[in-house]
Amino acid sequence: MTDTSTPYFLADPYTEVTFLEAPEAPTVVSAFADFPMADMASAFDSTFSALFPVLSAHGVQPVGPAFSLQTRMPSETVDMEIGFPVDLALAEAVPTEAGLTLQPSRLPAGRVAIVSHLGSYDGLGAAWGAFMQAVAEAGHEPVLPFWEFYVTEPSPEADPASMRTDLVTLIN
Repeated sequence: MTDTSTPYFLADPYTEVTFLEAPEAPTVVSAFADFPMADMASAFDSTFSALFPVLSAHGVQPVGPAFSLQTRMPSETVDMEIGFPVDLALAEAVPTEAGLTLQPSRLPAGRVAIVSHLGSYDGLGAAWGAFMQAVAEAGHEPVLPFWEFYVTEPSPEADPASMRTDLVTLIN
């Protein structure tokens, strides 16, 4: 059972696949289209370096963990948004010194499946496979978009075994 007074992206770890209604959430993101999968780390680094000064300058506060939202199935490239849920959206897109444009967006409302992956990012591929299989076995069809919340902030001191990433997909 999920505590409905706490946003789903701030709840305790989801130790098993959980189905719930997710409300729409305003976000601030950097969007990437047809971006090489091999360069994803640079997309995250550049986005997070540029994001905090812009949020601060506009009086916008993150209200949840960082996320990436995939708008199509990844191949050698990906279409994605990287950012944070926020207390209020930016009024308009903001170019940054890093050459990125940060823009208002949203996490979609709807019926979702969610599970927490505990471990290093190296295990995310296998975790997604098991998650999608469990969603299908429960009689649901995953639909785009899908997203990851990076609940544990990565740092050089972090133990990869203790990292928490929540996997989320819309479902039919």
